[in-house]
Amino acid sequence: PPDAVLAPLGGADAPATGAPDVPDAFAGEPDRARAVAAEALALVQAWLAEPRWAATPLVLLTRGAVGVHSPAEVDDPDAATAWGLVRTAQSEHPDRFVLLDADAPPTDAELTAVLAAAEPQVALRAGTPYAPRLARRVEAATLTPPAGATAWRLDTTARGSLENLTLAPTDAADAPLGPLDVRVRVRAAGLNFRDVLNALGLYPGDPGPPGGEAGGVVAEVGADGADLRPGDRVLGVFVGCFGPVAVTDRRLLAPVPDGWTYAQAASVPVVFLTAYHGLVNLAGLRAGESVLVHAAAGGVGMAAVQLARHLGAHVYATASPGKWPALRAMGIPDSHLASSRTLDFEPHFLATSGGRGVDVVLDSLAREFVDASLRLLPRGGRFVEMGKTDLRDPDRVAADHPGVAYQAYDLTTVDPDETQRMLVELMGLFVAGRLTPLPVRAWDVRQAPDAFRHVQQARHVGKVVLTVPAPWDPDGTVLLTGGTGLLGGLVARRLVTGHGVRHLLLASRGGPDAPGVAELTAELTTLGATVTVAAADVADRAAVARLVAAVPAERPLTAVVHLAGVLDDGVVTALTPDRLDTVFAPKVDAARHLDEATRPLDLAGFVLFSSGAGVFGVPGQGNYAAANAYLDALATRRRGAGLPAQSYAWGLWEQASAMTAKLDRADPRITARDGQLAISSDLGMALFDAGLAAPEEHLVPTRVDVTALAGRASVPALMRGLVRRVRPRARAEAAPGGRDLAGRLRALTTGEQSALLLDLVRAEAATVLGHASPDAVKPAQAFNEIGFDSLTAVELRNRLTEATGHRLPATAIFDYPDPTALAGFLRAQLVPDGGQAAPAILAELESLERSLAETVVEAELHTQVAARLEVLVAKWRTMRGASATDHDLDLDLDQASDDEIFSLIDTELGL
Repeated sequence: PPDAVLAPLGGADAPATGAPDVPDAFAGEPDRARAVAAEALALVQAWLAEPRWAATPLVLLTRGAVGVHSPAEVDDPDAATAWGLVRTAQSEHPDRFVLLDADAPPTDAELTAVLAAAEPQVALRAGTPYAPRLARRVEAATLTPPAGATAWRLDTTARGSLENLTLAPTDAADAPLGPLDVRVRVRAAGLNFRDVLNALGLYPGDPGPPGGEAGGVVAEVGADGADLRPGDRVLGVFVGCFGPVAVTDRRLLAPVPDGWTYAQAASVPVVFLTAYHGLVNLAGLRAGESVLVHAAAGGVGMAAVQLARHLGAHVYATASPGKWPALRAMGIPDSHLASSRTLDFEPHFLATSGGRGVDVVLDSLAREFVDASLRLLPRGGRFVEMGKTDLRDPDRVAADHPGVAYQAYDLTTVDPDETQRMLVELMGLFVAGRLTPLPVRAWDVRQAPDAFRHVQQARHVGKVVLTVPAPWDPDGTVLLTGGTGLLGGLVARRLVTGHGVRHLLLASRGGPDAPGVAELTAELTTLGATVTVAAADVADRAAVARLVAAVPAERPLTAVVHLAGVLDDGVVTALTPDRLDTVFAPKVDAARHLDEATRPLDLAGFVLFSSGAGVFGVPGQGNYAAANAYLDALATRRRGAGLPAQSYAWGLWEQASAMTAKLDRADPRITARDGQLAISSDLGMALFDAGLAAPEEHLVPTRVDVTALAGRASVPALMRGLVRRVRPRARAEAAPGGRDLAGRLRALTTGEQSALLLDLVRAEAATVLGHASPDAVKPAQAFNEIGFDSLTAVELRNRLTEATGHRLPATAIFDYPDPTALAGFLRAQLVPDGGQAAPAILAELESLERSLAETVVEAELHTQVAARLEVLVAKWRTMRGASATDHDLDLDLDQASDDEIFSLIDTELGL
């Protein structure tokens, strides 16, 4: 039999060679989520029923079901249903199934690597495999707003590294407004390459704080801004707008078109203004002319392509090959498309243009790429430079390239009145349908380091946006589906008593006739809330639309909490499409309808109560796992698009609800699932509060008995990150500063020096690339093969300079192309005499000396330590002259081993 069989699901573009025949369980069914889940179920059941496949794993392939680098990668929640169901199949039938989500059809070599990893779940991104691990929320590398600050914004404590990003207080909420000033409550802000250069200290001059464009709501206007009113939705250009409040000039703002999200609004101003000013105002691009747009899959690039095509120009474009599909979708033929990573674009475009080249170049590249681009203007033309890292002298360019007019520009130098004119022109083109907003990938502003790294590594297509969480409006209405049940009551009370919510809409199938509703309503009313109870089947699209439309305008919907659900347990071999449907209706259908009905609204919260069944694959709950995996993916997709969303994949609640009353709480698969313990109501509400304050879109609130989990013979792959034992390794934190590090190196053997520096390089490289562990960086793997480019190389250089105290050349990462080579270079710089290693005992004494210097103790303990040290020194001095019969002190420095000396230190000092 083969090593494995690959079966694509949900239209994933890979052949299913060797997979069993699957009946069309949902022929004609318009619901794709059910269709994908049913397809996965049929594959699993057919595989288990065929003895000849007993020793062969079935690899089920999806695309866009799970994310790795950003929430926006999850663009197919329907396919996520297969992941939930197959996770249960993996629990019930270990080693029979592998889940694989890939951004491109996997090669044979990649599939072999996936199987060799022996991981049950894998995501392939650009050929690199990733396996999921649960992590404690407190370990997340997110930013925290300053306590007590009325306003704050993203800034940096010191330019040079993205690790220095922070949220700092500002006076934007209460600073006096000038006549043309407008105070805006920011809901989303666009992240540009300029912001990354700013944080890395590579932008010329003083660029000010990051954050140059945003979308939000007018809070206050100056004396000359009377055409705007508080509550108006606006977009525009700002300075330092990565925070909840920002102030800008009225002339830099425009109304947000109807139907746009704040993330879309924030994605437009800078990129379209930059492209318009360069192509129209400076280059004067006309119909029939040709233009080369570099980095055409980025924000300004995609805006420039749209504008150039609107103007009737012929567009040539460069981008990394992985982004070409996006440009082809914009109508650019392969003859006008080339890589931005090599110089091949020059001969390619000269050939396809018949030697004419182009009339205009919109550039953002540097060095030899600029030279090649200038040669694409053989008839003369206009070269418009947006970049900041390789500015040329216009006179020198004109002399070397006759007829070429070179002009570098910066949008920040444009007169505000001209910016207003361009904004009005651009908004008119959007409203008319001539231009469209760019694809958006969004992060919460508290996750800014991840977003900055994404842009730094040029992984995105379109625009990256940072969203700013909005508080739940106490004057608004919160809708709770399943709101009359046990969990609905718990959450409703918590929202009123803990979050200031004053208006509740509780929806359930039973509505006012549901058990206990009168008592719950009376209690909530006593607590100060206005309560409306509605009978509605949220699995029905029309019913959800009526429910949302009925919310009064004076108390608009501010948040949704979806708690409805139902169980129909059974092992995967016993499940049927009908049993999928039973569970999907109140979970999948309702969540989809709520998403659709509330998208035009300005929600502050969209919370889905999911289940750990979809994460862990609880045996006997394959259909429920599938439905809840859809909720998790839907929340992730919404967040990636810049919309509010969170999914709580809850563990088992201690208190039985109507839905879980039939569960056998003595069943070990329920009570001790992967070391998990039941959640009390009080703990559950505390976890609910903590989740609302967290930036992550997918949380797993549960109790884990880590000791019991670690004691298992085999810890489930997903849980291994919770019990891993950290292997001691040399890290920069262990020896900050070059002098300390050099001293440590001299106390080590040659091999130990190399190992310490290799660990240091790998750790810093992993941090720069955003990896959770240095293990992701292999010692002999070339930096350019694992995602390093000029910007990430600069940051790694800066971090290593700080860690070692030795100024590294700008080209160090390119001159020494892998971690081992770079570690060797560092060793040669830090121990230039070849590293004559001192005895290891001296390193131990250095460590002891540092410990003593950093320790503050009471006087009595200080006296005791001093006495011990004096005894040790006395014994050490007598060691060479000690009698051969003095067995206690029969040590000679030349003959004693390190262990013997360390033992003496331990014995005498009690360390």
